[in-house]
Amino acid sequence: MTGTPLTLALAQFACETRDDEIPDAVRHHAKRGIVNMLGVALHATQHPPVRMLLDLFAEEGGHPRASVLGLGVKTTLQNAAMANGLLAHLDDFDDTFLPTVFHPSAPTIPPAMALAEGRQLSGRKLLTACALGLEVSCRIAQTVQEVRHGAVWHMTGTVGPFGAATAAGRLLGLNADEMARAYGLAGTQASGLRETFGTMTKSFHPGRAAQSGILAAELAKRGFSSTDSILEGSHGFIAALAPGSTDLAQAGEALKLHWELLNNAFKPYACGILAHAMVDAMLALRARLGPVTERIVSVGGRVNPLAIKLEGNSHPKSGLASRLSFQHAMSVAFIDGAAYPSQFTDARACDPAVARLREKIDMTGDAVIGQDACELILTLDDGSTHSEHVAHATGTLENPMTDAQIDAKFRATAQSVLPSGRVDELLEMLARLEHLDNVGELMELCRIQL
Repeated sequence: MTGTPLTLALAQFACETRDDEIPDAVRHHAKRGIVNMLGVALHATQHPPVRMLLDLFAEEGGHPRASVLGLGVKTTLQNAAMANGLLAHLDDFDDTFLPTVFHPSAPTIPPAMALAEGRQLSGRKLLTACALGLEVSCRIAQTVQEVRHGAVWHMTGTVGPFGAATAAGRLLGLNADEMARAYGLAGTQASGLRETFGTMTKSFHPGRAAQSGILAAELAKRGFSSTDSILEGSHGFIAALAPGSTDLAQAGEALKLHWELLNNAFKPYACGILAHAMVDAMLALRARLGPVTERIVSVGGRVNPLAIKLEGNSHPKSGLASRLSFQHAMSVAFIDGAAYPSQFTDARACDPAVARLREKIDMTGDAVIGQDACELILTLDDGSTHSEHVAHATGTLENPMTDAQIDAKFRATAQSVLPSGRVDELLEMLARLEHLDNVGELMELCRIQL
């Protein structure tokens, strides 16, 4: 595809790639993304934001075609995509495309699931659409990565509509010209501001991106006009979010030969990914020292400066805010021995013991330290010091979660709302997803009340 404009190159890739051209490893990785997304989304059904959306959907009405995960409610395709996209990101427990800070599954998989259920499509078609949508969105994320840490934009909200449009457009049978126009519609809806972090609105971003992508694909299929150069255009997506980006050409190179999706990783902890190495270190120190929380005088050491910049917050006021506080993540890891969603609630954020330990943490930024690494020194009241070095946090490409660990994470999250026997059924169905005739069977099994 050398010489082909980026928008069209990605559109051709999304529409013309055959099932048998997707390597088994890529297909398997996409399936892991679906398993991970379903588990964290099911757990998140316990939180208020999705109920607020459902109340609004009920007031507005609409043709019930697709399910809101777990809740036994059917709504419109766009509404289902929005609700499930929100659920997938609400606990900050979804995946991360590690070359950037993009979370691809939350905006990409929900619209594909809504369309697959609504049109009674097979699990194989769902899996193919998700793999292609995830790949396209990861490539586009790289084109705007140069400004990701200083920008006001939330990349999952801005890039997400492209993954959603790709997955939805594939299932709708768009041709390359239609897909390019769908990208134009998706890109012009790109949004999401970092000022909203620590609130319900952060998870609204991928929900809205999922809705935007399915709307873009549906309108393009009906002949709605748009630009076919939304990515490379002088007034387009990249020019707006990352003017002067040097990664434009790379995003369209080696399509079908090199798969960026394989650089997508899964979180073992329900908090910002830059805190994960510090959580690993605190868990290791806890295992070595035992219950000595009240004896801790200080916790210091070195970490990449980006962790301090993006996730430094000694005084989170809510569970949502605590997920972007490495001090909180470290504290609950040492006190509770875990960093699951139950460690990032309003109650834990306001717990006096957790707050006291947060105050004792003072990390120093050092650019020599990798973003997935840290060096900790914990000092006790007898003057003794105890150190821990993490070279690569759990869940990174050098230290990835195994299939067994992802299944265990699915069980831990899904069992909070579903009987354990049904969780086993779900995992079995997901394992043979490409042989499933109708995705509706999967969605039905996800219902909390059968």
